[in-house]
Amino acid sequence: MASLSVTPDQIVEDVAATLVDALSLTPDVAEGLTRETLLFGSLPELDSMAVATVLTALEDRFGILIDDDEVSGELFESVGTLSDFVSAKLAG
Repeated sequence: MASLSVTPDQIVEDVAATLVDALSLTPDVAEGLTRETLLFGSLPELDSMAVATVLTALEDRFGILIDDDEVSGELFESVGTLSDFVSAKLAG
């Protein structure tokens, strides 16, 4: 998936789609996901157990590796913070 033509907006869309799939979000919740959407504490489906599922889904979807020491509460603050993290990983 990683290519030079992937725009930040596409990454946000793909991260949101990954969250929808990994968390089995309802269509109405899925439609409302934007860069500004808060995650931890705002999406009941995203609990500590679901974090591993989301991380694995992101690794699979984007072809990246996420180290345990890179995972923090700030990473899951919003769709935007998660997307920025993925963008940085894709940039290498």
